[in-house]
Parts: sequence; C-alpha cells; structure tokens
Amino acid sequence: MAQTQSGAAGLQSMPALLERNAREFGGKPAYREKEFGIWQCWTWAEAEKEIEALALGLINLGVNEGDFVAIIGRNRPYLYWSMVAAQSVGAVPVPLYQDANAEEMAYVLQHCGARFVIAGDQEQVDKVIEVQDQLQQFEHLIYLDPRGLRKYDHHTLHEYSHVQNQGRAAYDEWITDLKERRAKLTYDSTCVMLYTSGTTGKPKGVVLSNRNIIESAKNACEFDGLKRDDEILAYLPMAWVGDFIFSIGQAYWAGFCVNCPESAETMMTDLREIGPSYYFAPPRVFENQLTNVMIRMEDAGKLKRNMFHHFMAHAKKVGPAILDGKPVGLMDKLKYALGNVLVYGPLKDTLGFGNVRVGYTAGEAIGPEIFEFYRSLGINLKQLYGQTEASVFITVQPDGEVRADTVGVPAPDVEIKIDDNGKIFYRSPGVFVEYYNNPDSTADTKDAEGWVDTGDAGFFEEGSGHLRIIDRAKDVGKMADGSMFAPKYVENKLKFYPDILEAVLFGNGKDRCVAFINIDLTAVGNWAERNNVAYASYQELAGHPRVLETISEHVATVNQSVAEDPMLSGCQIHRFVILHKELDADDGEMTRTRKVRRVIVEDKFKEIIEAMYDGSAEISTTTEVTYEDGRKGSISATLSIMDPIVTAGVVQRVAAE
Repeated sequence: MAQTQSGAAGLQSMPALLERNAREFGGKPAYREKEFGIWQCWTWAEAEKEIEALALGLINLGVNEGDFVAIIGRNRPYLYWSMVAAQSVGAVPVPLYQDANAEEMAYVLQHCGARFVIAGDQEQVDKVIEVQDQLQQFEHLIYLDPRGLRKYDHHTLHEYSHVQNQGRAAYDEWITDLKERRAKLTYDSTCVMLYTSGTTGKPKGVVLSNRNIIESAKNACEFDGLKRDDEILAYLPMAWVGDFIFSIGQAYWAGFCVNCPESAETMMTDLREIGPSYYFAPPRVFENQLTNVMIRMEDAGKLKRNMFHHFMAHAKKVGPAILDGKPVGLMDKLKYALGNVLVYGPLKDTLGFGNVRVGYTAGEAIGPEIFEFYRSLGINLKQLYGQTEASVFITVQPDGEVRADTVGVPAPDVEIKIDDNGKIFYRSPGVFVEYYNNPDSTADTKDAEGWVDTGDAGFFEEGSGHLRIIDRAKDVGKMADGSMFAPKYVENKLKFYPDILEAVLFGNGKDRCVAFINIDLTAVGNWAERNNVAYASYQELAGHPRVLETISEHVATVNQSVAEDPMLSGCQIHRFVILHKELDADDGEMTRTRKVRRVIVEDKFKEIIEAMYDGSAEISTTTEVTYEDGRKGSISATLSIMDPIVTAGVVQRVAAE
C-alpha cells in the first residue's frame, strides 16, 4: 500500500522529490559546505537549479539514458548533485570509494562500463588517467577542483563549472529532452548502483531501484520521526549505501539539510559546529571518539579525572534507564542532573552530539561497553542491522527498546525468517533488483520469492521478538570440543579498550583460540609520551614490554568476561601477538569500509598462527607493505607470543557439562 501511495503522489524518483522540495519549501536549506573556514548554504530551490544546469550539461556532453556515470570524491554538495543530475538524464550514478587505489577503481569502471567519470580533484583524476587504457568505454572525465589540472590535456577533460555553464547556455536546446527523460523515470527505474565491499571476493554491483530507495527512506523517516528541520553531517564514503540512504534517500524524502565538512581533518570541528540532530557512524568512529575522550581524561588534572570517573560510574548505572523513560529514584535523578551539568553535557557538546535526537551505528557489531557508554550520556544511540542489498534497513531498535545485545525488530515492511541452521533471510520493498551482470550470484543470494540470504547467523529472542546476531554465518564455527566459535563476540570486547584498534580471532576446529591484535597508535603513543617512553615507529611501540604487558592484562580481563557466557566460553584467548603492522586496506587486509578480510589475513600471516599453536615463544616474519604513494616495500620483525591468563575453571566446567 505504501508503494502505491508514493507512486500515486508522483514521487517515483529523486528528481521528482527534488522538484517537490523546491516547489513546497524552496527557501529552506538543502545543502551546506564548509570551505576556507566558512559555511556556504544552498536552498532547495538553488540546489534544483544547480542540478538542472549540470543535467543539461551532461546531455550536451553526450550522456545517454542507461549510461553509467562514476562519481569519485569526498562528500561535497556538487558530487551529491552529480548523482541526482545523472538520474535526471536517465543515467545511473555509480559512486566509488575515494581512497580506493587506481586498480580497484579500474575494476569497477570496467565492470559497469562507465563512459563518464565525475571526479573531485587532481588525485582522483590521476587515478583514472593511470588506468585509462584499460577502460574501453570511457570517454569523458569531469573534475570539480581545478587546482593542479591546468596543463592537462583537456580534449576529454572538463571542468565541472564549465559543464554547468554549457548546460545553462544550451537551456533552450536541451530542456525539452531533460523534461522528457525525467518524465520517463518510474519506481522501477534504476536509482543507483553501489558496489559491495568485497570482503570475500571481487566487489559486486548492487542495482537499487527508485522503489528500493524511496520506500526504505520513507519508512525509516516515519519510524524515527525525521522532519524538514533535522540536520545531518555527511562525512561517510559516498560509495557506501548508508551514506546514500541518509544523505540522498532520507534527505530528499524528509527535506532536511545535508552538511558537508571541509575535510576529514576538520570533521570533528565541523560536527561540533553543526550539532546534527540525526547522526550515523560505524562502530569504528564511536570507538575512536571514545579513545580520544579517554586520552584527554588521562591528561586531565586529578580533580577533573576523578569527577569524570565518579559521574560516569553513576551514568552507567542509571543513564540508559533515564533515556528510555524507565523509573529511577529521585536521588539518582538529581545526581544524574548534576552530572549532566558538570560532565555529560559538556562532553556531548565536545563530541558534537549535544543536539542528537536519533543516532545509529551499523556496519558491524559494536562492543556493548562502547554502546552503553554513549547511551549513559543521554545520547539516543541505537543499533541498525542492514545490508547494501536491503537498501540498508533489515532491523531497527524502537525507542525504549534499545539494547546492546540485540539489533532490534524487523524494520517497517520487512519480513525475516531464520532457517534450521540459524541463517537469517529477509524480504522487503528495499530488496535489490540484481547484481549487475552477475545472474549466478543474484540467484544464489535472492530466491524467486524475493527472500535474500544475509549470510549471517542469529535467532529471535522469545518474548521480546528482538533479533540477535551471532556472527557472519561463514565465520561461526566449532571448537575441537564442539563448543561454539564466534570471533566477533570476543573481538568487540577487546576493541572497547582505547589502546586496541583491531583484533582478529582464530580457533575454528582447534582446541583453543589465538588472536592478532593491532594497537591504537594514537592512544598508546599518548601513553608513551606521558611516561617518557621513546619510540620511532608503530612496530617499535607494538613490541615494547610494557605495551605487551598492558594488552595481556586486557586480554585476561576479556577472557574472564567471555568465560561467563556458557555458550561462548570456549572462545577465550590462550595466546596472542601484537602485529608489527596495522591491518590496511591498501595491503588487501581490510575492505574500504574497514572490515577485516579474515581469509586473506589468515593466509598472509599463517606462519605466525602456526607459531602460536606450536608453543613458540616468538616468531620472526617479513611482510610486504604498500606505502601511501603506491610503492611496495617490506618490513621484518620478531614478534613476542604472549600467554594471557585464561579462566580455566569455567572453561573446564562448561566442557564437562
């Protein structure tokens, strides 16, 4: 019924929503961008004119209906306009990760056969030019920032503003064509093609229709009561489905303003200045912000540090209950109110969360301790379970039913079923059309009735109806004694500690678990400076005896916590190493969305894993690395293999049972 209503209203595409917004509230802010330290603003009416000029320019340049237009760069209004302009002319926008290297870009550009590329700056232009010979269908490249590009060959290179100016000049010539192309757009027209992160193989092109995006955006806006006066900060990769649904789908449906930071370096400052009411971040962002808070507290004076820890202990006890409107004693309320004046309020303002009414985290599981920290401050942070193939939303957490150990209930219009093996399936109006040029993978993922295999394992709790995710189905296994192996559960507990950036657990089919750990260079480096510990590199700091000792204590504490869960107590860590390098997307060890490629990591460092299992005290290794400029090199190290305390009694009792 919802689909019919949206269709009947004529709002069957992003250009149609844009036209409505410009007509009904054209004077309201649609986009802001900070440039040279100053916020610039465009209203919906102004944005419509900017997009129309670009769309006319694209037609003038030869963009046909059905063409793929690749878009590469950081979050800027101009690049969001590019996506809607491409849709307006009947083309398909394909955003790419801006930090992808040239070869990764070449794969996507080849796969979709993009004739046109819109790039943010010289860096992105250079990547495309580097692989241009591999791109048979590529014809024209449009760039936004002209710095450094004056002496380039401009036969197929065009400045963004010039394309717009040419579109304005050719208004009378092409406006009829543009209107006809817009009028052809239906609910089943392709809205966008987004590529998966490629955790286990080559990225796949996920084709999403207008129906997928608009219905998902509409349902989510209604669920959380998002309105025209809400504000978001658009800082996540434009190639990621989360950014597309929030910064285009929901922004165009609800009509709220999209704010773009000046750069990654100024993001936190810009976040504080905007004070968004609707905020989204993957767990890693919340982890990093918590790390920075803890570092600042360690540097603070004794009085301030003690006050922080005192009130945070109280917030942990009653904060989530107060947030959910549950009964709390008068004295606890008064103490919390005092804490809000002295600690919580100033901290939220410092983080940029002072105005957040709805906050979400997704992408992968967030550690419960991290999740509860933010909620204890009074921030309405909720978990969201979703996928690119679902147009994001599979489950959501209703206000008042937010918990760290579940991902909520099925999102509006979403059906979920779980098979006998615990594998999760869903179907909804957001279910993707297909994987582009990949019918076999489409058939493997989506059946004839529209049910999609998530690849995750989980179960519904009795009574609450909330879904609990155990792990990726392919990652869940069994220990040699038959107990469950679920690595994410343990890894997330480890990552609560500010000095642990990443953790990878191994143990499927084995008699015990071992782990790789990456330290957080910012947090541990701060500790080193405060304690006059000299170091010259990540590798040197990672091997420092006091760092090894501290991490070993963290692992022992996590082991004690894991041992309390009868189902997962076999996942305690018996041995670990602090890797000599950070896991890096450029080295293929992580995806561009910062998910660990377990199979690759396990194969690349297999001799280290073998050493942990054979009882060695240390292991010497050499690893190939990729530098920022693309050059290859290698680093060698001798790693100490640590044996943390294991809560053996609990493990033995569970095994015996």
